[in-house]
Amino acid sequence: MNSNRKIRVLLAKVGLDGHDRGVKVVGRACRDAGYEVVYTGLHQAPEQIVSTAIQEDVDLIGLSCLSGAHMHLFSEVLKLLREKGADNVTVIGGGIIPGEDVPKLKEAGIREVFLPGTPLSAIIEWTESEVPSPYQD
Repeated sequence: MNSNRKIRVLLAKVGLDGHDRGVKVVGRACRDAGYEVVYTGLHQAPEQIVSTAIQEDVDLIGLSCLSGAHMHLFSEVLKLLREKGADNVTVIGGGIIPGEDVPKLKEAGIREVFLPGTPLSAIIEWTESEVPSPYQD
């Protein structure tokens, strides 16, 4: 493994959600923290996200959903990652997610959920402590 490789983050707006200001702000914070950031854009299907994650060899996928379809869409991304043998990629979520859905998402395999108002520093600190370092062989 290349010892100079930075953490690679894929940020995706899954489903028909058309609001991306928050995910762009998170992307900028990740970039400023020294990560390589890939943003897939709006209206991404789970299949597109997983394909891009594999092609880009990412360490972390950050899914954003404000449309209310997070339970189905986030779970579909996790299922496809398993099917493609890429379930070593850490997946987090964010957006407008009811508090009662957070434990269900974590049970499904989403490692962490960041709701609106979460300080960007908390997302970076979580990533530093929880995402396996690409510097390790």
